[in-house]
Amino acid sequence: MKDIRQTFREKIYECNQHKKRLQSAKEKLQSVMPLNVEKYNELDDILISIIDQLIFRFSKLQDTMGDKIFPSILELNGENVKKMTFIDRLNRLEELELLQQVDWMSLRKERNEIAHEYSFNQEEVVDSINLIYKRVDKLLSIYDDIYSYCQNKFNIKELS
Repeated sequence: MKDIRQTFREKIYECNQHKKRLQSAKEKLQSVMPLNVEKYNELDDILISIIDQLIFRFSKLQDTMGDKIFPSILELNGENVKKMTFIDRLNRLEELELLQQVDWMSLRKERNEIAHEYSFNQEEVVDSINLIYKRVDKLLSIYDDIYSYCQNKFNIKELS
């Protein structure tokens, strides 16, 4: 059975992969952002797939952080996370100065809005894509703070 540190390293590796793909997608979309409905309708399949990658990696990074990284950090700090609600975990991470709960909840809400990406209202679709594109830097900033904390506190680095 794997110990928590090994599993944690694997999840850090996973997050770093999401981060790389997210940064790549953001860079490749730079020339067409921000979108409007007209520009969106003119995008080719390659750019649409890059938008899909941006949305997917944003969601996966946020999910992995919230579901795996956050509880592991608290557990490695000796805390019993099994009885903590998600909000309690966020509050504790805020006390550790790793994030602001309001920022995380805002990112989560915005990510959930993109679930309507294929709605019939193209303005909603475009607005959601633009919002996620803008918020990538905030998500990555939170992840970078978490990663730095883990390196310093637990000497946990990405797997090779």
